[in-house]
Amino acid sequence: MTECNSELVRFSSVGRLPVLADFARGSITSDAGALLLREADRRLGLIDALDAAIPDPRNQQLITHQQATMLRQRIFAIAMGYEDGNDHQQLRDDPLMQLVTERGIDPRQPLASPPTLCRLENRVSRRTLAEIAKEFVEVFIRSHASAPKELVLDFDATDDPVHGHQVKRFFHGYYDQYCFLPLYVFCGHHLLVSYLRPADIDAATHTWAILALLVKRFGEVWPDVKIIFRGDSGFCRWKMLRWCVRHDVGYIVGLAKNKRLEPMAKAAMDQARELFDKAGDGQPQRVFTEFLHAAGTWDKQRRVIAKAEYLGAPESGKPKENDRFVVTNLTEDGPWLYEKFYCKRGDAENRIKEHHQFRRLHFAAGLSQRQDPKPSRDGRSRRTRQDIGSSVKPSVKRQK
Repeated sequence: MTECNSELVRFSSVGRLPVLADFARGSITSDAGALLLREADRRLGLIDALDAAIPDPRNQQLITHQQATMLRQRIFAIAMGYEDGNDHQQLRDDPLMQLVTERGIDPRQPLASPPTLCRLENRVSRRTLAEIAKEFVEVFIRSHASAPKELVLDFDATDDPVHGHQVKRFFHGYYDQYCFLPLYVFCGHHLLVSYLRPADIDAATHTWAILALLVKRFGEVWPDVKIIFRGDSGFCRWKMLRWCVRHDVGYIVGLAKNKRLEPMAKAAMDQARELFDKAGDGQPQRVFTEFLHAAGTWDKQRRVIAKAEYLGAPESGKPKENDRFVVTNLTEDGPWLYEKFYCKRGDAENRIKEHHQFRRLHFAAGLSQRQDPKPSRDGRSRRTRQDIGSSVKPSVKRQK
């Protein structure tokens, strides 16, 4: 059995200030960042809004755990790296977890057990999910003290890898793995939509419907706001672009290059090559051009901006050319639209990369925690969290 040293340790002083190490001053935690999450939620009011959106059929006079408390318990635990519901078998006694749920610390009264949290999640219906999705938009609206002049909605799809045999899991050729294909919508750094979808669909599936709902809601609150739809070539669907024009919505969307588009940018690419050879400093040169274009299935021609960038010839001797195309109904200058406006959609991609990094850290933490197993009743390994000061986190049970 480990014997803990509770004696005071004195270090060299700093000026007149003593430096002491005291091991008998109560509980400590390695998850203090959860307090910041609690403060952020207090300002946003998000969990209270989710609590209002989720029906609670229980008799309120006979319950022990309030629904809002359970939501904070589950959501904050996931944010802290405890994704597995079974982790709450230990976390329910954690003083920090009790603190951030707003319930208060009580060693004699633990938080909700894993089965109780499971029942909460299982009673969330499809209709309730729709109400929850609305709350993200309402939180965004409440964050504005006055009506904005312009809203730029960034749509993007990404992969969400799966590590088991989840329902609707499919292999995606582009991402080369089994995954889901969630759709994200950002406005600046605000997340408006996070929509989980199977991976066997078109990347633009349901984009039109979500865009229409957002435009309708923002128009109700801010009638004079200008809305712009921005996305990569996966969202270039001419019927949706036509809808944008009919509903006074601006758009700038990537256009996949093909054998018809590339010849239209050839003159610009030749000019970029000449500028590259003339400069002689090896720096890439780019030239912009624009033209009207209609694919075979489009109803009419639309404005296309082309970027022709010449990167020089690598050691292999083959010139490296980089041409890109966007289609838009905006009227500003072409180079500015591409470089200063369209390329800003990279901010939304950064938010998605942060999400991926967050998930990878969680998964790596789960793998490292399996190195020190404790047998459970069924013989499988399991980690325990003996006190709040432990840096060991419960296992995230995933299998690849």
